[in-house]
Amino acid sequence: MDLLAVLSFLIVIALVAVIILCCVIYMTSEAYPVIQSYDSEKVYQNVSAGMEAKFPSITDVPTRLLSVIVPAYNEESRLPVMMDVCLDYLEKRSEADKAFTYEVIIVDDGSRDKTTEVGLKYSRTYGSDKVRVLTLAKNRGKGGAVRMGMFRARGKLLLFADADGATTFSDFSKVETSIRNLCKEESDISEALAVSCGSRAHLEEESVATRSVFRTVLMYGFHGLVWLLAVREVKDTQCGFKLMTRRTARVLFNSLHVERWAFDVEMLYLAQSLGIPIDEISVEWNEIEGTKMTPVLSWIEMGLDLFIIWLRYTLRAWRIKGDMMAQ
Repeated sequence: MDLLAVLSFLIVIALVAVIILCCVIYMTSEAYPVIQSYDSEKVYQNVSAGMEAKFPSITDVPTRLLSVIVPAYNEESRLPVMMDVCLDYLEKRSEADKAFTYEVIIVDDGSRDKTTEVGLKYSRTYGSDKVRVLTLAKNRGKGGAVRMGMFRARGKLLLFADADGATTFSDFSKVETSIRNLCKEESDISEALAVSCGSRAHLEEESVATRSVFRTVLMYGFHGLVWLLAVREVKDTQCGFKLMTRRTARVLFNSLHVERWAFDVEMLYLAQSLGIPIDEISVEWNEIEGTKMTPVLSWIEMGLDLFIIWLRYTLRAWRIKGDMMAQ
């Protein structure tokens, strides 16, 4: 058998293997995400009344201007710093403007430490009407935690912010201005469609100077994969500081499949696919010790998630709940 025949045979085998793999992925994928929650995840501790109370639903009429969702996994040491800064800003805003009403929902993503206890201290200080703790029965991943918090929020605008406080919280005013500009033609901002993303892209040149060559290559490789396979409108998809309208959160998180680190990419891919306006705003960001991400392993994992996101949507094994747009 000559070399050309061998190569042809190998190509045919490879194509058959790819077809079989695609068929298996299509047949074993759920077209729409199966979203389940335990009974314990439907209630929070109303510390003022000394009893459990039921969380509202994202399908309810909003009763606050802003909901801040804080996903937290083993964050008992870093959470207080973020919460002190966050609540100081929110309290000053609400005192200066009585129309500015807010809530903070801390989502304990199955932590093994005292994250829930730390959160409840803030509920006792500020009241359960302003600070609520959602304790998940098991670890879902950051995307799953954000989704559960979004589904229990009361705000017209919903912000998710990382528990490490890496993004300066006062930069909320920047993403707020951005989303109001995107929604300026709408009479009810809660039912408009828009996402405003905090971004560290302006800090990239500085970060490259302090990273190893290997980590820099991984970073650019991940950014390249994001652009090629999923999101082209946003340079920094992973900054944990994103603001959206209530309707947008309902649309996107009802269709979200990925619950790990790469959930931001799928969320923005969905927004892009649905034609939801997206803006990217530079924010002040600082490296905080204690990250749960292992740079090399996490980037590889996210790279695999990116490929899976692209492949499953390309095969239509995953689909978007377009009917949610009408709600």
